[in-house]
Amino acid sequence: MALPLQNEEILTLQRRSLIAWGASAALLAASGPSWARNFPTRPLRLVVPFPPGGMTDIIARLVAPPLALELGQPVVPDNRPGAAGTIGTSEVARATPDGYTLGLVTAGLLSATPAINPRTPYHPLTDFTPITNVVATSHVVAVHPSFPGHDFASFLSEIRRAPGRFSYATAGTGTILHLQFELLESLTRTFVVHIPYRGSAPALADAVAGHVPIVIDVFSTALPHIQAGRLIPIVVAAPQRMPQLPHVPTFAEVGFEPVNRTGFFGLHGPRGLDRAVVERIHAAMTRILAEPALRRRLEELGATVVANTPEQFAEQIRLEFELYRELVQRAGLRPD
Repeated sequence: MALPLQNEEILTLQRRSLIAWGASAALLAASGPSWARNFPTRPLRLVVPFPPGGMTDIIARLVAPPLALELGQPVVPDNRPGAAGTIGTSEVARATPDGYTLGLVTAGLLSATPAINPRTPYHPLTDFTPITNVVATSHVVAVHPSFPGHDFASFLSEIRRAPGRFSYATAGTGTILHLQFELLESLTRTFVVHIPYRGSAPALADAVAGHVPIVIDVFSTALPHIQAGRLIPIVVAAPQRMPQLPHVPTFAEVGFEPVNRTGFFGLHGPRGLDRAVVERIHAAMTRILAEPALRRRLEELGATVVANTPEQFAEQIRLEFELYRELVQRAGLRPD
C-alpha cells in the first residue's frame, strides 16, 4: 500500500529535480575532435532492449530508415531483449561513446526500473547521453464491465469504500504503469492489490476475462479491447483527452495532475558522446520527426511526437527518476 503523498509534495519534488539536470547537459558542452565533425562514416547500431514486435521495436523500425537517409549511413535496429529491458539498455551504457551505438529507451527503463531496483546495472542520470524524446505515449485505467463503477468518481468511490477488495493488473512490478497506479493510491489514500504480469498481453487478457477487475496499460494496447466493449475506460494519463475516447477525462481534469504523466520512447547514447555527434543526430531526428508521413504512422500507434532538445530530455529523465524514487521510498516498494 502506498503511503500518502500530497500534491504539493509532488510538485515541490518536481521543481527541486528540475534544478539538478545540468550535469547531464554539461556532458554535451565540450567541443569535438575532427572525427566527430565528420560523423558518421559507417553504419549505426540502434539497440532495442525488447523482442521484435513490441512498441519499442515498431518505433525503432519506423525511424531507422528515414534516419539513415538523413545521416547518409545505415541505421540497423538490434533487438537485445532480456531482464525486462535492462540487458539492452546496459549494453548502450557500456558502448564506446562514438555515436555508432545508440539506444531506443522507455520511460520505465530510465525512471521506474532504477527507482525500484538499486541493482539495476546502470544509472539513468550518469551513464547515458540523452539525445531526444522521440514520442510520448498515453496510459489508460480501465475496468472489466462487471466492475461497479464506470466513471472516475464512482471508480474512486468503490476503491475507497473497500480497501484491498479490488486488484489491478500491470505489465510488471517496477514498470512505469505500476508506479503510476501507486502514485494514484498514495494521493487518494486507497489500497488496491497489485497483480503484476510478465507483459501487457497477459495483464490485458486477465482483465478482459474478468480475473482482475482493473488494469492500467498503454493506451494504444488497451484501445482495441475498449472499442470492442471488453473493457470500460475510466481515466487517461495524457496531455489532453484522446480523440478516440473524447468522453474519458485525463487525470489532470479529475484533480490528480501529478499522476497525469505520459510514458516516452527516447533516443540516447552512452555517457560522453561528443557535442558535435549529439547535434548531428539530434538535427537528423528533428527533421525526420517533422515529416507528416512518419508523424502520422507514429500517431496511429497512439503516440505523440515530442522531438525535444537533449537538455530538455535530460531534464525530463531526471524529473521522472526523482519522482518515482521518492514514491518507491515512501511506499516501501521492492522488486519481485
